[in-house]
Amino acid sequence: MKTEEERARAAASLRALSHAFAAHDPEDGALASLAEIANELTLAVSHAPIRDRLALMRSGSSELVLGGSGFEDRAVGGNSNPTSVELEIRFKGEEVIADFVLRRAFEGAPGRAHGGIVAAVFDDVTGFVIGRLQEPAFTGELTVRYLAAVPVDQALEIRARLEGRERRKLFISAELHTGNEIVATCRAIYITVELSRFAGAPDPR
Repeated sequence: MKTEEERARAAASLRALSHAFAAHDPEDGALASLAEIANELTLAVSHAPIRDRLALMRSGSSELVLGGSGFEDRAVGGNSNPTSVELEIRFKGEEVIADFVLRRAFEGAPGRAHGGIVAAVFDDVTGFVIGRLQEPAFTGELTVRYLAAVPVDQALEIRARLEGRERRKLFISAELHTGNEIVATCRAIYITVELSRFAGAPDPR
C-alpha cells in the first residue's frame, strides 16, 4: 500500500540525511558504509513503478488540479521531494508568506546561502500567488536583488503579492526577511497559459 504521507515522511528523512552529510565530516569507514547503503536503496527504489505526476494532479477526472497531489513533488518546495526546501506557507490578506530555514546543504560561501537557491525559493513562493489566483502560468522573468548575506540555519521569511497584470503577464513582487532586515528582493513576471497546456506541453512563449 502506498500513501502520500509515507512518501513525504521518507522525503523528510532523506532531506535530514543530506543536511547532516553537508554539515558533518564522518570517517572514511562511515562514508563507505553510507555509500553502500545508499546504492542498495537506490537500486530497490529504481525497481518501483514510475511515478506519473500528471496523473496524480488529476482529481479522478480529466481536470488538472493546481496544488493537487503531484504538486508536492515539485523541485524547490515540495514536501514529497527529498531535495526541496521545507516551506511553511500561510496567507495574510493579499500576501503569501513563507517561513523556512535554509539548512547546510544549501550553503554557498561559509555561513551564507547560495544565491541560486535563494532565487529558486523566490520562484517557488511567488508561484503560490499564481496558485491563489488559480490561473496556470509559467515564470517568464525572475529578477533577484541581493541586499545582504542570506544566512543558513536561521529563520527566514518571504512575503509575496500580485502587483498588477497586463494581458497574459502577471507582475509579482516579494521580499526576503531575516528578523527585521530585508536581505533580498524579487520581481517576477508570469505568463498565463491555457490549463490544458500547463502540464506536459512545451511552453508556448
